[in-house]
Amino acid sequence: MRDEATDVSKTPARIAGMFDAIAGRYDFLNHFLSAGIDRRWRTRAIQSLHLTGRERVLDLCTGTADLAIEAMDARPPASRVVGVDFAGAMLAIGRDKVAARGLRPAIALVRGDAMSIPIAQESVDAVTIAFGIRNVDDVPMSIREMYRVLKPGGRLAILEFAVPTLPGFKQLYMWYVRHVLPRVGRAVSRHEGAYKYLQASIEAFATPGEFVTILRQSGFVEIRPVQLMLGSVFLYEARRGSG
Repeated sequence: MRDEATDVSKTPARIAGMFDAIAGRYDFLNHFLSAGIDRRWRTRAIQSLHLTGRERVLDLCTGTADLAIEAMDARPPASRVVGVDFAGAMLAIGRDKVAARGLRPAIALVRGDAMSIPIAQESVDAVTIAFGIRNVDDVPMSIREMYRVLKPGGRLAILEFAVPTLPGFKQLYMWYVRHVLPRVGRAVSRHEGAYKYLQASIEAFATPGEFVTILRQSGFVEIRPVQLMLGSVFLYEARRGSG
């Protein structure tokens, strides 16, 4: 069972502060702890959008902008990407990466909250979010906001961790998440609680079936949960209905 002493409260100030505290080591730990597979997951998410080169993409909880950059690396790329996050230090690193790649002004990074997206209604062709919806205080509210900003027929791609159900692999995965991940994360990031929170938040988040229900109740159609890494990660593909 999840360690009940671990604080999984998700107030914007707490989550932003936690990510700002680990911003300098965030990219390294993402790639190290996933053995680099996280890059493939992001590529798969962008491929699911079937970009034609004309789309305006919104990347929520963009962090250091890896997924936003991936959308511009696609062939064809998005025409423009707006990345939104409320962690200022993460955005600062993302802006440096965008500038180093010569991707300004094609990628614009702005500070904002996934529960109140600073984007006009029906103004983007696709919305992406990688491993961020789990950290939102009110998930259904954020999903409704994604629906609001998408144009009718627009695509949604959400990557998120899940607790796998495959016998044997589930036990191995949970041992890694509960014991290895927090220790390595703490040692490298020098932050006591961030990677314990990661472990606890994965266990506390909605199951894939529950999350699909949230998407459906918010008006999304053609919902497709795709298992990755033996069910420890899911890519949720969906469309906004025409209404």
